[in-house]
Amino acid sequence: MLNEINQLPDGFLTAHVEELFGLLEKPTLIHLAGEKPEPLFICTLLHGNEDTGFYALQAILKKYQNKKLPRSLSIFIGNPEAAAENKRRLERQVDFNRIWPGTHEDFLAEAHMMQQVTDIMKQKNVFVSIDIHNNTGRNPHYGCINVLDKRYLALAGMFSNIVVYFTSPKGVQSAAFAELCPAVTLECGQSGQVDGIQHAVNYIDRCLNLEHHPDHIPDHISLFHTVARVTIPEGYSFGFSDDATINLHPEIEMHNFTELQPGEALASIEPDSCAFLQAFDENDREVGRDYFEYSGNDIIIRKPVMPSMLTKNTTVIRQDCLCYLMEKISLPD
Repeated sequence: MLNEINQLPDGFLTAHVEELFGLLEKPTLIHLAGEKPEPLFICTLLHGNEDTGFYALQAILKKYQNKKLPRSLSIFIGNPEAAAENKRRLERQVDFNRIWPGTHEDFLAEAHMMQQVTDIMKQKNVFVSIDIHNNTGRNPHYGCINVLDKRYLALAGMFSNIVVYFTSPKGVQSAAFAELCPAVTLECGQSGQVDGIQHAVNYIDRCLNLEHHPDHIPDHISLFHTVARVTIPEGYSFGFSDDATINLHPEIEMHNFTELQPGEALASIEPDSCAFLQAFDENDREVGRDYFEYSGNDIIIRKPVMPSMLTKNTTVIRQDCLCYLMEKISLPD
């Protein structure tokens, strides 16, 4: 399934993201030589509708088009087929950011491909890994890490004063590469926003020019720990117009990165339906009753918590989740 090449295909620097599948035809790992041999690894389009990373790469590669890169660069274009249709993933596909080493689904052909990418980059002595994503709902730009290590925190702090530490879901790219080198995920706001692209461009350029791994944790960082992933059970209809079993509040995206207090309502349920929200902790245990209670027809917050990635996109909610719940934690010494 993997296409591995050592030069940019013709048309790569001018293509729109929807045209990539015609250029690449499959997931593609591209290696470009630079002054320092240990490569910077950039992963993008694991979700086909999250295009900031691709356009940021185009800008960086145009900048260095007529001169040698300061560091070797390996680029993984994850799901150009879904990108051609501006979809997170196609219905017949698995989520390409749930099948990296550490996944529960390591029997899949796609998981073998991600293992192959990981093995190749291990052999190349990868320097730093950056996985670039977009949020569907309105969220600030922030960095994510999977290891509470000074180098990882410093790397994320170079991107944003908001850093999220998580260990679930399993099988994500950043967690797999965190075994090899400092690894971060960049959440660059919504797709198509110029400020998100420029933010990613500036960050990639800084990382290309790093002499060594940063290890100073900036004082301004606010560190959050993801404690639960919230989903809507398959058997319940949901929406935002009071015509479903679970009716989410229309302004729900405004709650992202805002601490919710006990008693605040996120949704209402159809009378006599007994509908509920599920929440799964880092060990995949269902812990919904720890975070939600049910008062009349309202689903309300039970304890102080901060959500992220709340969205009104019903397809993404079904394919992934409603949101993640976080708690603020102290920076390690």
